[in-house]
Amino acid sequence: MKYDFTSILERHGKDAIAVDGLGTGFAPSAPKEGFDAIPMWVADMNFPVVPTIQQEVIARVQHPAFGYFDPSDEYYNAILQWQARRNGVTGLEKQHIGYENGVLGGVVSALNCVCSRGDKVLVHSPTYIGFTRCLENNGYDIVHSSLVQDENGVWRMDFADMEKHLAEEHIHAAILCSPHNPCGRVWERWELEKAMELFKKYNVYVVSDEIWSDIILSGHKHIPTQSISEDARQRTAAMYAPSKTFNLAGLIGSYHIVYNDWWRDRIKKESSLCHYNSMNVLSMHALIGAYKPEGYEWADELREVLTGNVDFACDYIAQHFEGVKVAKPEGTYMLFVDCTDWCAAHGKTIREVEQACWDVGAAVQDGTMFHGPCHLRMNLASPRSRIEEAFRRMDQYVFNAK
Repeated sequence: MKYDFTSILERHGKDAIAVDGLGTGFAPSAPKEGFDAIPMWVADMNFPVVPTIQQEVIARVQHPAFGYFDPSDEYYNAILQWQARRNGVTGLEKQHIGYENGVLGGVVSALNCVCSRGDKVLVHSPTYIGFTRCLENNGYDIVHSSLVQDENGVWRMDFADMEKHLAEEHIHAAILCSPHNPCGRVWERWELEKAMELFKKYNVYVVSDEIWSDIILSGHKHIPTQSISEDARQRTAAMYAPSKTFNLAGLIGSYHIVYNDWWRDRIKKESSLCHYNSMNVLSMHALIGAYKPEGYEWADELREVLTGNVDFACDYIAQHFEGVKVAKPEGTYMLFVDCTDWCAAHGKTIREVEQACWDVGAAVQDGTMFHGPCHLRMNLASPRSRIEEAFRRMDQYVFNAK
């Protein structure tokens, strides 16, 4: 490969909660003596960024002034080209793009324009913990519509359940996670079409979190929600960011795409009210560096690496962890692992399984906070050698411990 996905980064002391945060807050416990930590929880990556990001940021830092600024045409053009080439987006113009410090802030701003505090918002379950927290913190009532697994174990929307909630509870706002976090589904066009037909029928505004849209595993394709129909284009606010794709979360910065003039104007105003939703000049240049031609190549290689890691992990679980189940994700780099049968067979709780993993440095994440009753969430965005070592430890010390 042209880019480096095999070097093991030393992240200790480099402002990384993935390793320095272990044992604090909601993070996994630090490992016992004799084991190093393999970060498999918080959703950032353990790969060096594409070099053009550092080059672009360093070039800007060399100019000794950092005053007030406006986003440049180069910034907007980079987004326009990226969306056209990666997602097949047509008709997108500079005016449709707006800055957000983060996707979750954008979600709240978009909802605040079409909802009243106390309104119900439809969200699929399992549910990203960020949605749970931002909705509760801003006074919204979450209505969960559970995804169901078909005969092949593929997570699907339950359209009958969705309609029941929309009709009976008079819901007019929904969050769609595409690709889905934590289940890793990359929705097919027919699924999005059916969902958007329901949302149209019940006059539901949709906030589509598409931050994972660049991390699509081999054999699958991301379909932007707004591309489904003209109605979907007008009733959807889509949230994007280079942060997940290029590991830039620490620099802050995402963007929304909203074609509905009425909604977009209000989102812009809502996002401005706190006076803290403003772009960092280095964040702007990081995006420009990420969306250069080298970034396209790097993202393609990343998808290949992650596809290999996912294949390895799912095969290992099937072959070695009896009673543990996982639906192979189609996007993202996260596994949502069901330990129900294993725990029942061994008289263990999921908390005990988590602790056993943490003790040997496999720093996986608690899946119950994502509404998985007996689940682990595992981040596979590390060099293959680290992923293999983590599974070897979980095999020897957790799932097949003597």
